[in-house]
Amino acid sequence: MDYCNSERNGGGDMAVETKPVLMRDYLARFQRRSFMAIIITMILIGVTTTLILSLSRLMPLWSVSFWATCIIVSFIYSLGGLFLFWKLGQPFRDIVREVVIIGGEPTTLLPPNPNKKSYEEDGFKQILQTIYELAVRDNQPKLPALDPDGPLHEGLDHTSSGIIIYDTHQTIIYNNKKAPIRINSNGDKLLDVVFPENDSLKKWLKACEKKSVHAENIWTRLSDKPAGEKGRRIYDVVASYQKGSPAETILTLFDRTETYAPEEDDLDFISFAAHELRGPITVIRGYLDVLEDELSPVLQNDQAELLQRLIVSSNRLSSYVNNILNASRYDRRHFKIHISEETILGIYDIIKDDMQLRAISQNRILTIDVPDSLPTVAADRNSIGEVLSNLIDNAIKYSNEGGQIIVSARTISGFVEVSIADRGIGMPSSVMPNLFHKFYRSHRSRETVAGTGIGLYISKAIVESHGGIVEVRSTEAEGSTFTFTLPIYDTVADKIKAGDNSNKLLIEHGSGWIRNHSLYRG
Repeated sequence: MDYCNSERNGGGDMAVETKPVLMRDYLARFQRRSFMAIIITMILIGVTTTLILSLSRLMPLWSVSFWATCIIVSFIYSLGGLFLFWKLGQPFRDIVREVVIIGGEPTTLLPPNPNKKSYEEDGFKQILQTIYELAVRDNQPKLPALDPDGPLHEGLDHTSSGIIIYDTHQTIIYNNKKAPIRINSNGDKLLDVVFPENDSLKKWLKACEKKSVHAENIWTRLSDKPAGEKGRRIYDVVASYQKGSPAETILTLFDRTETYAPEEDDLDFISFAAHELRGPITVIRGYLDVLEDELSPVLQNDQAELLQRLIVSSNRLSSYVNNILNASRYDRRHFKIHISEETILGIYDIIKDDMQLRAISQNRILTIDVPDSLPTVAADRNSIGEVLSNLIDNAIKYSNEGGQIIVSARTISGFVEVSIADRGIGMPSSVMPNLFHKFYRSHRSRETVAGTGIGLYISKAIVESHGGIVEVRSTEAEGSTFTFTLPIYDTVADKIKAGDNSNKLLIEHGSGWIRNHSLYRG
């Protein structure tokens, strides 16, 4: 009778399920058995050592000192044995983890890091890499030779997408005709696409080498030339990485120039217009400064206040023009701002009068519910003032007659989150995915509300350039809530000082929209 497979009972068969033995379970079982064996062995050695001391008449056999010494010696031996096992057994455990991951079993084990300094020094790094390479070599078909005159080569050249293959040394071993490639002075092929500084292909591949067996990544709106240059192409790039494969990294570049170019042209035009406006605004600011110096002794209080408001408004207008110019650079990942320690209420104060005036003129109720106790944030005052102005102005536009707009703030996980909520017309789900795209305006808003469609795009660019995120929740006919986050100053003070008060070390480029029912996040 085979008790492993079945059990007979009254003429019937009852199958006995046997749990499959998985490779990933071996490591835990091995460690448990090893720990128990080491502890038992060391206890026996400790007892034996103590007995020898007792037989040597150094201590009585049944005395307290005998048993105390026995316990202490056994404990010290056990700790020493476990330490040696853990230290010397690390390469073995890494090999088991590597085999489990390569074998394709579902597991939470992390791949071993072959770039440890000790592994590089003693040659174990090459052992781990050889295991990867052998596994890939045995389980993947050999790359077909790409005969320049063969059908495969010809077919890849006919595709509208660029295809580039890198070997394990990150050297290009194949590219089709559509791939943007340039040749350097040494005759090496190089990918001719500009990646974001903080999210480059090189950095991604370096991270993959350390912790991934297989990985994929997507970059959007990457160009081969600076904006404005003739023949510029814009791509979405998809990368696939398989550690140790002869074709370790494959890039597919989808040419999206026809889709992105009109937006780029529109933004370039706005940037040109903003650049032309910068001169006259600078002159106006200069004259206002002169007037303030010359007339301040003779102006009445109300006149001085009006002049001060003109100066503040001209400074804000100059900041807005700079932000429009920055928005064009933001697409190229070069949005740079000056960061300082600010309070949310202090930032709101620079736009308070304008916001209240807009709300009153549109018969809306604007309520500010921002506690004084909030921590300070890392921000560029004028830029975040523009974000608040854009979001409050949108809430006013899309609210109902007599409606209330509430501006509130709270701390959340190292950030201050600012919310602008209205109880207006809200937005349908079809509008949400495109809301923060530049120049986007829904059919309904184009008919009923004036605007250019760039305000939310610039707001998103500003907030992300502070290391924060923007999101919106909305229900049609019930209202919308826009929120954005700014890092608490104390949490990023070191980065800001290291970056000479710029945002260089704060910027992190996200992976795009995250959808959660009626929530969209930039």
